[in-house]
Amino acid sequence: MKSPYHLLFIAVFTLASCQGILDKDPLGTLDVNSFFKTADDAVQAVNAAYEPLLFNNGNNNFYWAFGVVTYDEAIAGGDGSRAGIVELDFLTHTPRTSEFNDFWKLQYNGINQCNTVLEKLPGIDMDEALKNRILGEAYFLRAYYYFLLTQVYGDVPMLLKITPPDELKIPKTTKSKIYQQIVEDCEKAAAWLPAQHTGGNVGRATSGAAYALAAKTFVYEKNWAKALEYVAKVKALGVFALVPDYEDNFRKNTQNNSESVWEIQHANLELGVGNSLNQWWRSKKVQGYGFCEVTQEFVDAFEVNDPRRKFTVAKNNEDYFGFIYKNSYSSTRFSVKKYLQVDTTVTQAADGDINYTAIRYAEVLLWEAEALAELGQVAAAQVPLEAVRARARAQSDSTATALPMIVTTDKQEMIDAVRHERQVELGFEMHRFFDLVRWGIAKEKLPDFQVGKHEVFPLPQTELDLNPALLQNAGY
Repeated sequence: MKSPYHLLFIAVFTLASCQGILDKDPLGTLDVNSFFKTADDAVQAVNAAYEPLLFNNGNNNFYWAFGVVTYDEAIAGGDGSRAGIVELDFLTHTPRTSEFNDFWKLQYNGINQCNTVLEKLPGIDMDEALKNRILGEAYFLRAYYYFLLTQVYGDVPMLLKITPPDELKIPKTTKSKIYQQIVEDCEKAAAWLPAQHTGGNVGRATSGAAYALAAKTFVYEKNWAKALEYVAKVKALGVFALVPDYEDNFRKNTQNNSESVWEIQHANLELGVGNSLNQWWRSKKVQGYGFCEVTQEFVDAFEVNDPRRKFTVAKNNEDYFGFIYKNSYSSTRFSVKKYLQVDTTVTQAADGDINYTAIRYAEVLLWEAEALAELGQVAAAQVPLEAVRARARAQSDSTATALPMIVTTDKQEMIDAVRHERQVELGFEMHRFFDLVRWGIAKEKLPDFQVGKHEVFPLPQTELDLNPALLQNAGY
């Protein structure tokens, strides 16, 4: 559907920039004081805070490459024209790899916009309910941007207000303190956001998204009890459920469904706000760039008759968006299908309108299963794990034998089962590399992985040059 935050563009809130955050005046010291006058101004301002989320060509958002290509899910593919993606594939990336600089700027642009909204909005005379909703959106988005930064870089500078250039040269804040701030922001957001939006507001942050992000933060901290507490908050809203058809999560006309907890909206408006993965991941044989080619190892991870394989990956003689897929379509003989669509549904390949669901309810259930397993509550962990497997089993050609229920009393066996389920359920949804790191098993899966270095990516050299208070991550 057409997202609300694609519709309003004004020059003062244009976030794309070729400069680092230390190279320019903060948004708040320009003409923002004269801009923030009406409720419409406030809506436009928070809309702009969503823009850095998009996987469009203008954003150069290569979060997908960090989460997918760096792991054994895929190889770089393509024609070698994007050197940084090849470097990520071989773990030879450096502080000068451009993708890190682009991603850093993108997240801080989003944070800067959120801080501006949070500081300037209270002074506007407007409907209190709308004001609170916008504040909730800004708190949630700031928390989300900081979460992505910690995933990619670890410790980063934390800016919580409009900051003039001479005060931007600050050291990194520890990840634990940023996690604490993320949870605080999520709590504030949840208090002000509705459980659901309707009409043109579908796609905006909700209280469920805020509780879920807090739950994910506790999962990363291995605070299993708190993770379960916030999973319970998500479930208590009563608005989320697995959809019967797994593939409905990745189809144009079935997005923003009951399984969608936090979904990044894309629109085919020919304004550069569409999903460029539709072109980046598509095979070169069908007018794509052919990056992100699926490995045999990932295909082999699926159990016999698991229908999620064909929904996730195309292989020889299968349908591939109106074409018949052939081994020659990829150097690995497999191509990803998620976030891609048939040509007739878009006006240009790089401007697709398949959304990216950053948090699905299936993942929430798998967090619950993981937390229970880690706490030794093996029987309880089986319940949410089975809910996810049962949905897949129901779509199998062999429902009587496919994906048997996981029955074990062994804690480690259950942990391993949940980890396997995350791999196949969430394939190519940009989680796997970060999962391997937080589980402490990346070295087992990636021979070139250097413990003590590759758990995070390097800070951009441009930011280090601008800010002498920053220290580079170990090993870089």
